[in-house]
Amino acid sequence: MYAITGITGRVGGALADALFAAGKPVRAVVRDSGRAQALAARGAEVATAAIDDAASLARAFAGAEAVFILLPPEFDPAPDFLTAPDPVIASIHEALLAARPDRVVALSTIGADAAEANLLSRLGRMERVLATLPMPVTFLRAGWFIENVQWDLASARERGSIDSYLAPLDRKIAMVATKDIGGLAAKLLMEPGKGVRVVELEGPERVSPNDLADALSRSLGKPVKASVVPRDTWQARFVAEGMTNPEPRMRMIDGFNEGWIDFGATALKGTTRIDEVIAGLVGRSA
Repeated sequence: MYAITGITGRVGGALADALFAAGKPVRAVVRDSGRAQALAARGAEVATAAIDDAASLARAFAGAEAVFILLPPEFDPAPDFLTAPDPVIASIHEALLAARPDRVVALSTIGADAAEANLLSRLGRMERVLATLPMPVTFLRAGWFIENVQWDLASARERGSIDSYLAPLDRKIAMVATKDIGGLAAKLLMEPGKGVRVVELEGPERVSPNDLADALSRSLGKPVKASVVPRDTWQARFVAEGMTNPEPRMRMIDGFNEGWIDFGATALKGTTRIDEVIAGLVGRSA
């Protein structure tokens, strides 16, 4: 049995698809069983648990051969998010220690190992905690999700432009499709683990903001241009959007723009290209 957290999201859904295709038994670990009805109809076992409740999480993991961990994102963390107790990470650790699956795969991120603190540093904290578990643990560090462009679809349609915090516009970074992340996660869950390892994954080619705009142009059938959001306007914009502590998010973007958030030469390559991802997003939003 393969117990999957975050299974109702894009990565978890792609992982479930890959496991179903391989004929593997899937246990959907969800807070609300109503959200897993479609998965149950496909043959998944459903276990309800809160990610910050170690006891319920341990019950959901009990008897599983392998467990996939997806740490819920925190986009607006408290200023002390890297030093104060993190009840979610602690709960996951306690639950895995109690359930003792044969192996664990945890979704991490590019930048988890960055020397400078930023929004992604919480995933680095998760890695350090889960690395102390007695069973094999694999951290799958994924690049920037191509699917993040979904937030630009309305602007691309209505104005023929998208705002980019990534700069310069022709600078290519490591991006990846969630389909490729889910596929690799399934492979890692199914293979015997040994110790603690890190696997990095990016797409078949690196992608710039201009590349995203061009792909949107092709899918929408109209010109789309990218424009840079000036760095000195970020804080005011993020606060206007409701954030109270935008600094970690700003430093994350700085890391991509300045090059200190990146993969080395050993990152694996996915196969899904940006046109496929963006055409799918455009089609579903039509």
